[in-house]
Amino acid sequence: MGLPVSIHLRGDRLTGAEAGDRVAAVYAELRQVDAVLSPYRDDSDLSAWERGALRPADADPMLALVLALGDEARRRTEGWFDPRALPGPRPGGPRYDPSGLVKGWAVERAARHLAGLDGYGWCLNAGGDVLVHAPDGQPAWRVGLEHPRDPARIMRVLACRSGAVATSGSAHRGAHIIDPHTRRPATATRAVTVTGPTLLWADVHATAAAARGPAALPWLEGLDGYEALLVTRSGLVRSTTGWPAP
Repeated sequence: MGLPVSIHLRGDRLTGAEAGDRVAAVYAELRQVDAVLSPYRDDSDLSAWERGALRPADADPMLALVLALGDEARRRTEGWFDPRALPGPRPGGPRYDPSGLVKGWAVERAARHLAGLDGYGWCLNAGGDVLVHAPDGQPAWRVGLEHPRDPARIMRVLACRSGAVATSGSAHRGAHIIDPHTRRPATATRAVTVTGPTLLWADVHATAAAARGPAALPWLEGLDGYEALLVTRSGLVRSTTGWPAP
């Protein structure tokens, strides 16, 4: 879906056939997800469904699963994450765009290939959202958070042994996050970073909070297993109580 994806491995046999095969399997699965669910491709199942040319029952099963996840995300976020009627990636008006959850979901699915590498640590980075694993005996991964006003600077560094770090904001793509209630760009926050056990929901929660603005902080505080750091439009930095001290 136009995002850079990188895999970093730590282990004793990084050039071995097993490691290479599993890394290749990750990329192959991500390419398959792109072929089925990309809103940027006219030949994807998602695009065909939206044109009315394909029923979910006749499509790849991933389509029906992601449509259901979109409904669940809307419920979990009190309507602040809503893939319906978003600005399309190409001219032609609003369309259904589940990209805000597909990336995290797809990365988690593909990471299953790496989970079978016993004794290896790995970091899977998809467009700045990361999923990491550090086995016993290896140090935690250090994940840098870009400064939303200057992406060349690092604002914070998180030490993570396992789980996800997802950020939504305007640093790279401008005001692309849409307030689902007004259908206008949400500009009250510069960035929201969410950490937690799954990249799917960390990414959904970060996007929903960026759409909602600073008023999302009490909602973020109530998310079980997730913590968040929010930077307002004026540069004020706020966080949930469980966020690690700098």
